[in-house]
Amino acid sequence: MAGTPGLQGLPMERPRELFADPEFPADDSSLFSDGTSPLVRFRGAVMWMRPQEICQSPVLIPDDPEESHAKQGLLGDCWFLCACAILLKNKHLMDKVFPLGQPLWGEHGYEGSFHFRFWQFGKWVDVQVDDRLPCIGTQLCFSRCYSPSAFWVALLEKAYAKLNGSYEHLWAGQVAEALVDLTGGLAERWSLRKSGNEEERHGEVEKGRRRFNIKHLQAVKGLCAVSGSVHSTPGGASELGQYHAMSLTEWVDVRPKEEEEVCLLRVRNPWGRRSWRGSWRENGERWKQLDPACALDLLGRTQEGEFWMEETEFLEEFDEVTVGYPISSQGYVQSICTGRELPHSHQVGGCWIKGHSSGGCRNSSSFTSNPKFWLQMSEPGEVLVSLLQHRSWRNTAHSQGPGSSYRPLGNSTEHDFQYQAIGLHIWKVKKESSDLARTLNRPPTVSTHCHAYEREVVVQAQLSAGFYLVIPSTYFQGVEASFLLRVFSSAPLTLSAMKTPPPPALASQDGEWETHCSQGSWVLGASAGGSRNFASHRMNPHVPLTVSLRCSEPNVKISLCQHCPPKAFLPIGFHVYKVPEGLAEPQITQDQEPQASCVPHCYAQEVSLQCYLSPGAYVIVPSTYHPDCKADFTVTVARKVLRKVVKSQETLGHIVQESSYSSVMQR
Repeated sequence: MAGTPGLQGLPMERPRELFADPEFPADDSSLFSDGTSPLVRFRGAVMWMRPQEICQSPVLIPDDPEESHAKQGLLGDCWFLCACAILLKNKHLMDKVFPLGQPLWGEHGYEGSFHFRFWQFGKWVDVQVDDRLPCIGTQLCFSRCYSPSAFWVALLEKAYAKLNGSYEHLWAGQVAEALVDLTGGLAERWSLRKSGNEEERHGEVEKGRRRFNIKHLQAVKGLCAVSGSVHSTPGGASELGQYHAMSLTEWVDVRPKEEEEVCLLRVRNPWGRRSWRGSWRENGERWKQLDPACALDLLGRTQEGEFWMEETEFLEEFDEVTVGYPISSQGYVQSICTGRELPHSHQVGGCWIKGHSSGGCRNSSSFTSNPKFWLQMSEPGEVLVSLLQHRSWRNTAHSQGPGSSYRPLGNSTEHDFQYQAIGLHIWKVKKESSDLARTLNRPPTVSTHCHAYEREVVVQAQLSAGFYLVIPSTYFQGVEASFLLRVFSSAPLTLSAMKTPPPPALASQDGEWETHCSQGSWVLGASAGGSRNFASHRMNPHVPLTVSLRCSEPNVKISLCQHCPPKAFLPIGFHVYKVPEGLAEPQITQDQEPQASCVPHCYAQEVSLQCYLSPGAYVIVPSTYHPDCKADFTVTVARKVLRKVVKSQETLGHIVQESSYSSVMQR
């Protein structure tokens, strides 16, 4: 009957509309960044479906642990999937990354969205996504669980893609980086090949580098995450593929008949197939040399995509090993050397600034200008010191194959580098006022074996009580980057930055420098627009700037300082855009490219940029990385002007705030 009301005369409740993420929409803008990876061949072929549209009874994690493991799809992110395995080993880590209490499909309160957390440069950040997943036909086209009705892997992969800007940005990466992002802990890499690295060519020979030995991990066996990566086609096992990573799930000692004991490693291939054709393959000859019961037991442990290989074969066929430090149920990092919990930790941010604190390696006379930190141990203990630098995106045109790791950076071109070569040196000192020059002339107490083009380097040591001088450095002098220094210890400690003089004032024979400061705020819902990844970027405050002097050298220096304690630092950066002259409140357009940028966004109190800008009108747009982050800041601009020039009030105007833009992700 037309117009009949619902039950008991009340209108029928309309179905609740499911969440559709405007920042990471279900279209090609979330799949592709620059379209230079092999993923581009699927442009136009991908459709987006929710789990309940893919199967009848979707679940997050299946009851059978083996059905929970990740299987790689068309996306080259095996490096990320190898790292995901640590979440299945540790429920407390899974609960950290995927917070409990979120309604699932078929449950009351389900709205089609999920929240995940990732560790990013000193703090955990929340990433919300809807559950529309990329499919070809009715099948997930990227990573998935072995169980077709389980979706934790696909959803986590989507959240990580959003964090990194697109699915395409997950094509090729480092297992170590994903492990740190998922745990907030540490990861180390061992090369199984001779490196011939930059510092060895310059005379800084490797000293005290620990060689990888699987037996050294016995204290954390079953707790740590271990993976092996292949950078080139192996000589005797081309089935392993190039630029691919696999997980080590177990290792056992066995004794073949009339032979010495050997170590067998159980390896899981994210591709989901047994790619090993060595002597310990299924039905291989070597199994006949074991006790039949032992052989049957070991072969019965392998699941789809798993195989056994001898340790000597592993060391010959793989190029690199990555080990993720365990995180205890109390949230403490555990040493992979001793298995000991390290409950005491501190972290401090810093940066290398050209001409001020970017002194280069110990071969450089300016090494003493690098940032310096005091580490005080109140009692002897085991210590891990980590130096983590902030990254910028690599050019994906140079990414390699459908596999894992970036190719070895020693073979990369300058265009491939996304990291500076970094290192750590630590000296024991008698007191804070020790003679710096005399201290640095002595061999360090502990240091990295060389500077490395890594996001993070780690040193481990047993330190006695007392004061230590910690100096993080880049290999080359004059490069600029920001970093986070972290210390984990079994004993109480303190970590603080050594006070240094401010950067020298700018000077030039051709003109003088005029400096202006403007204070502003990122206000929720009004002027906290986030980075250029978000269409709401234009909401950010605008600082007008007029450049009048044309010269052949940098004529503008811009600094952005946030006003909050170090523990509350937000990732900050800024862009400079050219605008038409004469406008009272100049604005930028949706797709406008900046003339200069201070990125990537860094967890630092202050970031700065010195550059040349041609004469004209500009706006400086300071931002946090994510939208809706509240903070106060100061923008300081020094611009070169002619001597005795009359300073105009138009040079640096008031901060313009706009709030009429939606928060749609830009690509």
